[in-house]
Amino acid sequence: MPPNIFRYVLETSGLHQLFLLLLTVGVFLLEVVPLELQRRIVNDLVKHREYRLVITLCAVYAGAVLVQGGTKLVLNLYRSWIGERATRDLRRRIHVLVSSPSSASSGSEAQGVQASMIVAEVEPIGGFVGASVSEPLLQGGVMISVLAYMIHLDLWMASTALALFLPQLVFVPLMQGAMNRRTGARVQIIRQLSIGVVQATGRDDARDQTDDQRINRVFELNMGIFRLKFTMNFLMNLSTQFQIIGALLVGGWAVYTDQLEIGGVVAFISGIGRLTDPWGDLVNYFRNVNITQVEFRLMSDAVNQQTQAQAPDKTHQNETGVHP
Repeated sequence: MPPNIFRYVLETSGLHQLFLLLLTVGVFLLEVVPLELQRRIVNDLVKHREYRLVITLCAVYAGAVLVQGGTKLVLNLYRSWIGERATRDLRRRIHVLVSSPSSASSGSEAQGVQASMIVAEVEPIGGFVGASVSEPLLQGGVMISVLAYMIHLDLWMASTALALFLPQLVFVPLMQGAMNRRTGARVQIIRQLSIGVVQATGRDDARDQTDDQRINRVFELNMGIFRLKFTMNFLMNLSTQFQIIGALLVGGWAVYTDQLEIGGVVAFISGIGRLTDPWGDLVNYFRNVNITQVEFRLMSDAVNQQTQAQAPDKTHQNETGVHP
C-alpha cells in the first residue's frame, strides 16, 4: 500500500475523481443563481411591478433549486459510492492478511491492530477517498462565487463582512491543530486497547488496570476534542452573526441614502448564511486530511510490515515444493 492517502486516492479512483470535478463545478456555479433571484423578487415587490413577474421569477427560482439540488444529490451519491468502494478494497486487503496462515502466528499485538483496522479504521479512510478532491473544490468554489457576488452587490458591505470574518483565520487553525493532536493520540490508544482484547486470556490485575487507564485516557481526549470543537463552533457562529449585524448597519445606511435597493441587502444577508456552511465544511475537511493521513499511514505501515513478514514464508514454501 502507498504511504500517502492521496496516492491511494489516485490509484483507486483517479478517473472517477475527474467526473466528480465536473459535477462539483456545476454545483458551485449554480450557487449564486438563487441569490440573484431573491434580489430581483424583493425589488420587484418593493417597486410594485406586475405580480406576474414575481410569479415568473419564483418559477425560475424553483427550477434553479431543483437543478442545483438534483446535481448535488448525484454528486453526493457518486462520492459515497467511491468511498464505499475504497472501504471495501481496504477491508479485502486486510482480510487477506488476517486469513493467511502466517497471520495466526504473528502475535496478539499484530492481530489486535488488524482487528482495529478492519472493524473501525477503514470507514473514515474510505469516506475520505470519496470526498478527497471534490469536497475542497466544492466548498471553496461556493465561497469564492458567493463572495464575488457579495462584492458585486456592495463593496462596503462586503468589506465589513470580510473584516468580521478574519478573526476566524486565527482561532480556527489553532483550535483545529489541538484537536488533530488529540485525535492522533486517541487512534494509538484505541489500537492498544484492541491488542488488549486479543490478549484477553491469562490476564492479570496489572493489565486490567493498564487497559482501564487507557479507557480513561480515551475519555479525556474525546472530551478535550468536544470542548475545542463546540467552542470553535460557538465562535464561528458568533462571527457570522456579527457579519449580519454589520451588513444591516452598512447596507441599511446605503438603502436609507438611496445608494442600494432593499433586495441587495436581503440577498447579501442570505449570502452570508451561504458562506457559513462551506467554511465550516472546509475546516472539517482539513481536519480530516490530517487525521486520515495519520490513520492511513499507520494502516499502510501495518499492512506492509505484515506482507513483508509473510514473504519469507511463501518463498520458503515455494522452494520446498509446498505452495500456500
